[in-house]
Amino acid sequence: MTGKRVLTGVTTTGIPHLGNYVGAIRPAIAAAANPEMESFFFLADYHGLIKCHDPNRIHESTQAVAATWLACGLDPERTTFYRQSDIPEIQELNWILTCITAKGLMNRAHAYKAAVQENIDNGLADEDHAVEMGLYSYPILMAADILMFNAHYVPVGRDQIQHLEMARDIAGRFNHRFKNLFTLPEAQIDDKVETLVGLDGRKMSKSYGNTIALFDDEKKLQKSVNKIITNLKEPGEPKLPDESPLFEIYKAFANENEAVEFTQKLAEGLAWGDAKKMLAAKINAELADKRDRYWALMSHPAEIEAILQAGAQKARARARVLLDEVRDAVGIRRLRG
Repeated sequence: MTGKRVLTGVTTTGIPHLGNYVGAIRPAIAAAANPEMESFFFLADYHGLIKCHDPNRIHESTQAVAATWLACGLDPERTTFYRQSDIPEIQELNWILTCITAKGLMNRAHAYKAAVQENIDNGLADEDHAVEMGLYSYPILMAADILMFNAHYVPVGRDQIQHLEMARDIAGRFNHRFKNLFTLPEAQIDDKVETLVGLDGRKMSKSYGNTIALFDDEKKLQKSVNKIITNLKEPGEPKLPDESPLFEIYKAFANENEAVEFTQKLAEGLAWGDAKKMLAAKINAELADKRDRYWALMSHPAEIEAILQAGAQKARARARVLLDEVRDAVGIRRLRG
């Protein structure tokens, strides 16, 4: 190990779709294969409780998300792969960090400010109406997730940069007040990571209802692809890539030469129906083996659980060492003669 660590977490509140695969899963697994980096990957089920109050959804999503990452190639031998709730040391660190975090810092969190602004816009006298402490203080839990393993790099979208800055602020405050124990993490932004468009041309998102399920069978996959919007151009009429989301989705699964060839076929009048068949075939070619592995894992949850427990054992061994140092630094220690 080189000592450089990268940490990634995913909230367990839904079933991954094609956009998640292209934008997060595929690049993260590729990065985890880097022999110069020690990687940590976790299922953020406590974070899921902030917005999701359906216990069945949390439970089912935990299994599906874990199966998805494993099916897509995450190697638990190379990556410390664990469930957040299996590491009680994170929650203890969360409380210690809460005790030194400025309230003003949490007041500036984007999610909290957005909730307050919505209440103001709706004319409510109580600006904190329906704001729960999970939403308010979750940047501290995120900081605990990161600092528990002294991650150097955390891959995030640009909308998450503030949380990394908060983690750095909290770590710096602890280091200054008590002892220099925490690495200041850096946000890892990859501008080349794709944001996949959905069936309607907007960003693929469950909130828009425009997603393509990641592990549907070939028949269902084709039905989903057939819903991608197109114009009324007939077969034989030249078509441009920007006239339908088809091209952008195809490009996410094709190499450069294949994308050029697809563009040429559109220009030569390829029928939209045939283009959709080509796209479904291209997606299926990449996901077929992963789909088989996913459903095999989903039918054997005990296999997933065993992998998560092995990961938790590795993670806790690391976490315990740092937490003992943190406890000692803040004065929580055994009485000595």
